[in-house]
Amino acid sequence: MSYRVVPSEIAEDLLLDETPEAAVERLARAKAAAVAVRERTLPVLAADTVVVAGGTILGKPGSDAEASDMLRRLSGRTHDVLTGVCVVNGTAAASGIERTAVTFAALSEAEVDWYVRTGEPRDKAGAYHVDGRGALFIARIEGSPSNVAGLPVGLLRRLGSKVGARLGFPDELGGRSA
Repeated sequence: MSYRVVPSEIAEDLLLDETPEAAVERLARAKAAAVAVRERTLPVLAADTVVVAGGTILGKPGSDAEASDMLRRLSGRTHDVLTGVCVVNGTAAASGIERTAVTFAALSEAEVDWYVRTGEPRDKAGAYHVDGRGALFIARIEGSPSNVAGLPVGLLRRLGSKVGARLGFPDELGGRSA
């Protein structure tokens, strides 16, 4: 399967009074549209993910102190990971949202400090990476594990099918994988 990574250059700012669900879908659609104008030979996939804890969006931490605060907020609690996905194929576009509930174990201050010092939380929504050292703190995942890891592949498969985009899933290849 041929692909290219093309940054959208879209600002990921939230709108006043915008729900997290509306924000991730709007941003995914905007990113896809910006790239689709330039990319005409392949389908375009775009996504945006946020962590929502207690009704508050936790984006990527701007500092180690902010990462520590986010991890303390998640400690011993359940939060949602929301991802908006948009697929554009020619003039057809489809988008949707995946929600996954993630429960963190209770973290000690020593665990928070250690994890932040690893540097892993710096570029991650909610200040953790489920496929890295952050997996140590996950007590339970309800919903799509791939959503928490970065891209909800089940949603991607459904959206790609809606717009006729061949994304390399087995059902598109007569049972063969890409």
